[in-house]
Parts: sequence; C-alpha cells; structure tokens
Amino acid sequence: MKSLICVLLFIPVSLYGQSAIDKATALFEAKKYDEAVKILEGVPKKSPDYAGSRYYLGRIAFNQKEFDDAQDYFEEAVVVNDKVADYHNWLGNTYGTIARDANMIKQGILAPKMKRAWEKAVELDTKNIDARTSLIQYYLQAPGFMGGSVEKAKEVAKQILKLNPAEGHRQMGNILLSEKKPNEAEKEFLEMAKADPTYANGLANFYTNQKQYDKAFALFEEALKKTPEDYVSIYQIGRTAAVSGQRLDRGEECLKKYLSYSPKQNEPSHAGASMRLAQIKEKRGNKAEAKKLFETALKLDGSLKEAKEGLERVSK
Repeated sequence: MKSLICVLLFIPVSLYGQSAIDKATALFEAKKYDEAVKILEGVPKKSPDYAGSRYYLGRIAFNQKEFDDAQDYFEEAVVVNDKVADYHNWLGNTYGTIARDANMIKQGILAPKMKRAWEKAVELDTKNIDARTSLIQYYLQAPGFMGGSVEKAKEVAKQILKLNPAEGHRQMGNILLSEKKPNEAEKEFLEMAKADPTYANGLANFYTNQKQYDKAFALFEEALKKTPEDYVSIYQIGRTAAVSGQRLDRGEECLKKYLSYSPKQNEPSHAGASMRLAQIKEKRGNKAEAKKLFETALKLDGSLKEAKEGLERVSK
C-alpha cells in the first residue's frame, strides 16, 4: 500500500480526470504527434470523442503535410458531427492546400467544396475570423463563374472590421492592393496600426513591399525600442535588408540573432531566416557562404522557391 501511494504521488495532477481527447490535445499542442496519434487512433467510433479524435488526427496529418490523409480525417469528423465550426474551417483549409498544386480539373472539383466549408464555419461561428479571411482569398482568386468577386471580398472584410477593427483594415488593405490601389491600401494599413499597435509590423511589411524601405526600417526599429526582444521585428529588419540591399550590416546582425532564437508557432522559420541571410551574403558577393545558407534553408524547407532560385544563381 505504501509503495502504491508513492507511485500515485508522482502522477502529474493534470492527468487526473483527463479524457483520451484531453490527453491527445495536450500532446498535440506540445507537438508530440506520435504519442497523440496512438491515443487518438484508439478512440472507439461510439465514443462522444470520436469526431474530435478525427479532427486532431487531421490537424496532425496537415502539419506533417499529409494532406490527402488530413482531408479524409476532416471529412469523417464533419460526417460524425457537422456542428463544429473548426472542423469545417480546417476541411476548407485542406481542400485549398490540395488545390494549390492540383491540375485544373481537380481545382474545379475542390473549389466549391472549400467555399462551402468556410461558409459553413462562418454560419456555425459568427465570430470566426479565420474562415472569413480564407473566404476573402477565395473571392479574390476564383473566377466569376465560380463565385469569385472583389465586392464579396470587401463585404467579408467589413464583417471582420466589426469583429476586429485592425484585422478588418488589414484585409481591406490587402483587397485594395489586389486592385492595384496602393494609396488607398496605405490608408487602411495606417488605420490598422492605429486600431492595434501590435499590427505595426503589417504596416512596415506594406512599406517593404512597396519599396519604401526607410519607412519600413523606421517602424521595425521603433518596435524594437519598445520591445528589445521582439524577434519578429528582428527578423523583419533582416528580411528588409535582404530584399532592399540596404543596411546590410544591420540586417546580417539581426538575422544571426534570429537564428539563435527558437521561433514560436506562426513566427518566421529558421529556413526563411537562413534564406534571407544567404541573400545578404549574395549581395555582398560572398557566393560560397550564400550557397551554404541557401542549402541549409532548403534542407529545412524544400518548398522555398526563392531559396531554390538563389542556389541556382550562386552555383553558376
């Protein structure tokens, strides 16, 4: 009995009372995918957690770029329970990802499916911003006979504006950019940063893309004065230097610092930082170092088109 009590004392409190789906979710968040899969695959079909288990198996497959498997899991989750917005949203995301590299026929089949999935997500969760931003991209990219429409995109951006003003202005700015209206877009991005100062990087990125590099550098440096460990701004200074060919010393310093940091979810990757540092080395005429860095970037992420192009340039 005494030994049993000792064993129980060493069981983490967080595991008491946890369901299988709770344990798997914690493992998923910790990116311990293999352990999560073992639990999720063991959830029986009659369990109330079955739809959730398919959803998380889909999320894991998606993160591992096994998109066909992700589609199967999300479709099953929706069949079992079609009342959860996230199931539809991620099903739409998966259709969209598969369509990106598909032929025209398959794209034509997937397009209405992704649109319906995102629309259903919005219907189930009227505050769902992710599904709305996906719909905006759909409306901007799809041809008119498949429901594409700039006006529809603007209507959705106005809906987002009511839910999150900064994000609404950002989306409207992106729509105006797609219409080649940079002056009007700038007004939206300025309103975005005014509504939420944490969106200032978005304004700086706009200036970078518009080749207004001095304004971009100034905004990123201002962000660093306020928060010296703002690693996204640190990366962006490096990116702007690599793109512009300006302030190369400062850009190299920032990218090296970023590569010593472990990025969080949705932050720029080490692959991207290595590629930007390679571009700086290339601009300095150091092809040997640039080549090594482009190769490193591609080992980390083989899909980086700019890294592939850069490697070809410096290998000649």
